[in-house]
Amino acid sequence: MAFELPKLPYAYDALEPHFDARTMEIHHTKHHNGYTNNLNNALAGTPGEGKKIEEILGSISSYSTAVRNNAGGYYNHCLFWEVLTPNGGGEPSTQTNIRKAIDRDFGSFANFKDEFTKAAMTRFGSGWAWLCTDANDKLFITSSANQDNPLMDIADQKGTPVLGLDVWEHAYYLHYQNRRNEFVEAFWNVVNWTEVTQRYNDANAGAMK
Repeated sequence: MAFELPKLPYAYDALEPHFDARTMEIHHTKHHNGYTNNLNNALAGTPGEGKKIEEILGSISSYSTAVRNNAGGYYNHCLFWEVLTPNGGGEPSTQTNIRKAIDRDFGSFANFKDEFTKAAMTRFGSGWAWLCTDANDKLFITSSANQDNPLMDIADQKGTPVLGLDVWEHAYYLHYQNRRNEFVEAFWNVVNWTEVTQRYNDANAGAMK
């Protein structure tokens, strides 16, 4: 089956004033939709046609550059929409597994937030900042260029993303222009910690099988 553009779990204006409606609409209907269509076209007639996105990413080195760019763009944005919510922000409860892991691996939520923000701010050009869990249930922060991600077999540090932030200019330029720092700060007001916690739990449940 061909990949399909997912519907957002909220309205385009639901994340205002942090993420504006026009940017969200363009980001979803133009950029993500473009990655989706281009991925389907790039996979047509190849061994990857019909495979799950995670399988494709896990062996991305065997695919064309077009598949690499668009598979990453498809997966990354699917995750991005889900880890945002109009009812987000704050900190995850100290009783959740993700918060316990953050405190364990970064010392405190404040330290984690600082490190993640630094990863987002120091990613040169276009790319992503990630919070991931590795095969040993250890959290780490990394960033990737363009539409690469830590699921890819070419990643410098491999793991399962549980939180991601798009720092391509198309994610923020209409509202924030070149002020990436303000966009990154706004991001913390719309993080869906329930979703991040679920992704962390799912990743580690899979690793234990």
